[in-house]
Amino acid sequence: MPLDLQPVCEIIKKHDFKRSSLIDILQDIQAEMHYLPQKALIQVSKSLDIPLTRVYEVATFFKAFSLEPKGKHTVKVCVGTACHVRGGARVLSYLENQLGIKSGGTTEDLSFSLEGVNCLGACALGPVMVVDHRYYGHIHTNKIGPILKKYQPENR
Repeated sequence: MPLDLQPVCEIIKKHDFKRSSLIDILQDIQAEMHYLPQKALIQVSKSLDIPLTRVYEVATFFKAFSLEPKGKHTVKVCVGTACHVRGGARVLSYLENQLGIKSGGTTEDLSFSLEGVNCLGACALGPVMVVDHRYYGHIHTNKIGPILKKYQPENR
């Protein structure tokens, strides 16, 4: 399926073709496409007259950027000390089984990406799971199914 570069061009135009807006442009592309496709990076390079290697340097330096497709929804599970002792690793393992992916992976239908993280800043609520930007505290495996169901395509 060919990539529609129109949204990329509109994002670049919105930033007035400013080289100094490279990170902002990449953030907007990532928000729109859920990752940074190669063709989009080539378009950014051409439009801003920045070497493609420089665009890739920025895109690969920051952990927030991904060169691989990500799911529409990001599920993060805290496995830091406070959450770990309360079952965070068990929650992550359960999600890996339910989604059929390992931590760091994305489901084939691009619905979900799963990440185990060291801290989500909500230790008192541990174990904690975050779907997109919504926090679910004191999470237990029996609560996960109904939560994920809210984010399934047929429930939107």
